[in-house]
Amino acid sequence: MEISGKIKLLDETKTYGNNGFRKREVVVTTEEQYPQHILVEFVQDKCELLNAFQVGQNVKIGINLRGREWVNPQGETKYFNSVQGWRIDALSTEQAPNEMPPMPPPTSFEQTNDAPSEVEDDLPF
Repeated sequence: MEISGKIKLLDETKTYGNNGFRKREVVVTTEEQYPQHILVEFVQDKCELLNAFQVGQNVKIGINLRGREWVNPQGETKYFNSVQGWRIDALSTEQAPNEMPPMPPPTSFEQTNDAPSEVEDDLPF
């Protein structure tokens, strides 16, 4: 799966536990009718992928949805989801994701003089 949008927040790499688990988070704001702020986690060796990016940049991120089950001390089962990134690419600033490129100005089109002076209407109605 992929999501596209503009980087809103780019967090620092954080290390957890004795085994050195590393995680870095990025928030991407989608560009649609109702923009969403999506938190994406990059873990372990994927943290370095974010070094080349900055806030405000348009990106496309390859993601995996991750889910896990946890039973709390009271015996209740809880479920948690996370969005984990594994690839990130910069998008052109000229073209936002899911948008058509702009139409060239009329002056960039060549005019011709071989158009018929009268339009023939051969429609049956």
